[in-house]
Amino acid sequence: MGNDWNIETKCVQEGWKPKNGEPRVLPIAQSTTFKYDNSQTLGDLFDLKIDGDIYTRISNPTSSAVEAKIAALEGGVGALLTSAGQAASFMSVINIAHSGDHIISSVSIYGGTFNLFDKTLREMGIDITFVDVDASAKQLDAAFRPNTKLVFGETLSNPGLCVLDIEKFAHAAHKHGVPLIVDNSFPTPINCRPFEFGADIVVHSTSKYLDGHATALGGVIVDSGNFDWAASDKYPGLTAPDETYHGLIYTENFGRAAYITKCRTHLIRDLGTTPSPMNAFYLNQGIDTLHLRMERHCSNAQKVAEYLERDERITWVNYPGLESNKYYELAQKYLPKGSSGVISFGVKGGREAACRFMDNLKLAAIVTHVADLRTSVLHPASTTHRQMSDEQLKAAGVSPDMIRFSVGIENADDIIQDISQALSAL
Repeated sequence: MGNDWNIETKCVQEGWKPKNGEPRVLPIAQSTTFKYDNSQTLGDLFDLKIDGDIYTRISNPTSSAVEAKIAALEGGVGALLTSAGQAASFMSVINIAHSGDHIISSVSIYGGTFNLFDKTLREMGIDITFVDVDASAKQLDAAFRPNTKLVFGETLSNPGLCVLDIEKFAHAAHKHGVPLIVDNSFPTPINCRPFEFGADIVVHSTSKYLDGHATALGGVIVDSGNFDWAASDKYPGLTAPDETYHGLIYTENFGRAAYITKCRTHLIRDLGTTPSPMNAFYLNQGIDTLHLRMERHCSNAQKVAEYLERDERITWVNYPGLESNKYYELAQKYLPKGSSGVISFGVKGGREAACRFMDNLKLAAIVTHVADLRTSVLHPASTTHRQMSDEQLKAAGVSPDMIRFSVGIENADDIIQDISQALSAL
């Protein structure tokens, strides 16, 4: 029956499904370890012959319920919670790319992800080619090499708000026999389900809208189960025997869930990038109201963006919901219910005026965060993207005067009034 539910119902009902006499609300399994009656059962668990919890570093009942909920929302075969969004992005890549390999990424991505790819992955021996988010099919095709293992992009880039043409990027990836990984943090599955457009793996920083309350760090990797790993000779980690599990072959033993199972039983096992059960519990409570919050975030942001577009003190406004936006048509295709609550814009007077404007705000808070229920603001060029060169900032769509404004779920009139008084004080 759950497969027939609308996504709003899935936000509330999927994941934890209590049986007779069990707690109605998802319990917190605040335990590092789990008891078994005999050694054979525990041995079978370690050999992946049966399902069950061994140690919270690998799995936990609270986390498992939240993983099942997110997998249902995205339409995947399985999900894996991580300690942060950065861990999810990192593990989604190194699960299938290793030293000597090459990956392709849109340049219009979060500054932390850019640095992860451009510095850390390069230091690990993984080469990367950054491509324009608006690259043509021919330009994308030219970026591939024989050792390319994946393509990465953000549904809605942070903070440039570029809309990824998922079908175009997926077609290019599949033409070369590799998967497309998409970060869907800003739209969430309420506003976009990338698997329906050809993406193979989805990642989120769950610290953003999924949690929604700036309470718990976290990330998640979701596997569509649609990519045929066995049809390619590019992924021996999935199709050849894993000697750490006595020769087990993931594609043969776990079928469509091969990718996400390896991610858990290999990477989480070895790296330990595990969320606490308490954080998983907080995340679950956030997702319960995700569908309600996203509707309000988007309606508020649309009103704020339209106000900013009319104000002469604003030099430019970037929001995919505006008809004047270059990504408006793509947003109508991929994000018909709205993009997110995030807007970027510039104030007359450039970078200095941008900082004075933020200092004048009273309702909106200057924080190193985005996408929760409270309105917040940040200057990306000097914070989240400050490690990038001027050329890299330009390529990522981050101008020196850019203000990233994350519209919350307060009354839209109050948010607009706060912007107006801050502009008047310049």
